[in-house]
Amino acid sequence: MLKVEHSICCCGCACLSHTFCPSLPGAQGQFPIVQNMTVTEGGIVNLTCRVEHNDNTSLQWSNPAQQTLFFGDKKALRDNRIELVRATSQELTISISEVTLADEGMYTCSLFTMPVKTAKAFLTVLGMPKKPEINGLTKPVMEGDQITLTCVTSGSKPAADVRWFKNEKEVKGAKEVNASGKTFTVKSSLQLQVNRHDDGVAYTCRVDHMALTATHEETTQVLEVHYAPYVEIKHSIPAPLEGQYLKLECVPHGNPSPDPVLWTKDGGELPDLDRVIVEGRELTFMALNKTDNGTYRCEATNHLGTSHAEYKLVVKDPNALPGPPDHALIGGIVAVVVFATLCLIIVLGRYLARHKVSLFLPEST
Repeated sequence: MLKVEHSICCCGCACLSHTFCPSLPGAQGQFPIVQNMTVTEGGIVNLTCRVEHNDNTSLQWSNPAQQTLFFGDKKALRDNRIELVRATSQELTISISEVTLADEGMYTCSLFTMPVKTAKAFLTVLGMPKKPEINGLTKPVMEGDQITLTCVTSGSKPAADVRWFKNEKEVKGAKEVNASGKTFTVKSSLQLQVNRHDDGVAYTCRVDHMALTATHEETTQVLEVHYAPYVEIKHSIPAPLEGQYLKLECVPHGNPSPDPVLWTKDGGELPDLDRVIVEGRELTFMALNKTDNGTYRCEATNHLGTSHAEYKLVVKDPNALPGPPDHALIGGIVAVVVFATLCLIIVLGRYLARHKVSLFLPEST
């Protein structure tokens, strides 16, 4: 990563702008112009010093320790990482490869006029964060355990940002930052109360940093949770009839997987195994009859416990089922009700007609 910031020029002083410092008449442009630079550790950076107008006066680059790196096109410091890129009367550009954190600091470009004019450029070196490590996870984890996952990344400068994700959904962790020389070690902790629903869940620690321009560093751990079984029974038809085919499937859930399962009827063994077929977790009745009635239990076990589910089978006679409604009978009943209602209305009308006079005449004294 290489970042260009702003220019600094100096005529006995420093100014953080792209403009020239005040100067004597006729000397405009006789000041070196440089730029602050940012580079990632291990990268390469160019330092450029320019003069708009120069009368063949030499330019020089010096490091933060004030050691001369190049005087014009002449190399002064024996460092194979530092090379000349361009040297003219108006420009001196050098490159530094395999940049380290020790290279960070203020670099000086000098223009050897009378008096000497200088410009300073600050080189910022970013520390690349290392791939994060997740600690604190043992496999397998038992349901009900409380665990703490800790993500650690070191070598970042400035301090990296560490985030947690649960199956790509961000969750909040507790962050801790410690300085180690010029770099930082960042830790983030996540406390979990583990249950069976965490089995197979992926927890990812992701590191973001300005030195990681195109991507981010991340590490993922998948939880393996062991838990006691629970069982359910699925049936192929809702209302079994004599002669029908019926399949009961025992579906156990648990980790480790509770296999095989045990089928029983009314607390004992299954009868008539010629008609009732047990295959793995399935119990199949080829042709039901009423002797199959009873309570069927499926039991599953792993090293953490045992669980069971029950299915009560009641086989019905297809001939005893209620037939379709008798519409003639229903119609007759409705007709009787209507006739009775009409008769009641007629009787009530005659009664009211006979007594209406007496209802409205005043009583005699």
